[in-house]
Amino acid sequence: MISISQSLTNFSRNLAPADIAPASVGAGVAAIAMAIVFNLPFSTLAVIYDYPAILRRPAGEALDKFAAGGPLLILTWYSFAVAALALVPLAIALAVSPGRLARHPGLSLGATIAGALAGLTQAIGLMRWVFAVPALAAAHADPAASPAVQASAEAAFAVLNSYGGVAIGEHLGQLLTAMFVMLMAMLQWREGARITSGIGAVTAVAILIGTGEGLAIALGQSGEMFSMATIGGFLGLTIWFIATGGGLIRNAMLRRAA
Repeated sequence: MISISQSLTNFSRNLAPADIAPASVGAGVAAIAMAIVFNLPFSTLAVIYDYPAILRRPAGEALDKFAAGGPLLILTWYSFAVAALALVPLAIALAVSPGRLARHPGLSLGATIAGALAGLTQAIGLMRWVFAVPALAAAHADPAASPAVQASAEAAFAVLNSYGGVAIGEHLGQLLTAMFVMLMAMLQWREGARITSGIGAVTAVAILIGTGEGLAIALGQSGEMFSMATIGGFLGLTIWFIATGGGLIRNAMLRRAA
């Protein structure tokens, strides 16, 4: 009969094998921290700015609500962008190891590049809230602003949101994120980390489906179905980061004990 300890050992091996994948406590902790840190500003924005629902409302409403948010709102957006940018070094730490480069160089390097670009594009998209939107919001909320000035601010915000937000941050950023997670899932599958790989594959598909929201809206269609896929995908991403980080920490502990 298989003992409980042996069952737990087999389960942990399905999270990450100890002989090929990176064995770094730092990388493991960073992956788990990413799962937490990335969700903190997102949750805060949902409370204080009604994000992301506010993006589908009239531009004037979004600008006035932004102006009312003050410095706290701007700093929250900045922390969100920095959290996204943290994916750049994290992708390198998660995807690259001597064993992976020797056995699966294409997948390892592909995941590294996709993850780094995903973090960069999402950070670029989010930075508009820190360096561009505040001026538009202030102009729109100015009591002395004429209807023409307000209309100009709303038009500029709409264009900025469509390109910097939907096209770069959401569509391109999510495409690259899905690619990164899928390539990592393929690596993990080949290494025998079946549970983590399965979580990653489902997550990547959900995020990929979610990229259709912006395209659907551009075509004049409802993007609600795609929006739900995005929510599910990023929930899965949180779980995948935690599972991946836990596997890395386990690898390091096993090697130290050997």
